Amino acid sequence: MSSTVEITVLYFAALREQAGKEQEKIHVAEGCTAAALYEQLSQQYRFTLPQERVRVAVNHQFAAWDIALKAGDILAFIPPVAGG
Repeated sequence: MSSTVEITVLYFAALREQAGKEQEKIHVAEGCTAAALYEQLSQQYRFTLPQERVRVAVNHQFAAWDIALKAGDILAFIPPVAGG
């Protein structure tokens, strides 16, 4: 059985509105990627933004979507910010 790790997910802008929260702590399978998690959360919260339009940051630094998540990571999904 694979183990799980707890991470914190931060939501911004449109994603915050769609998730209905600013952040949450969730458990993911150890080694889960940011891309896999975004896919899972997109289905759960019905995110309208495709992954290609969103940036991901891990522990306050922009990261690649294939980064493997570790216990205690702070993951942020950052959609494009509309000007105006």
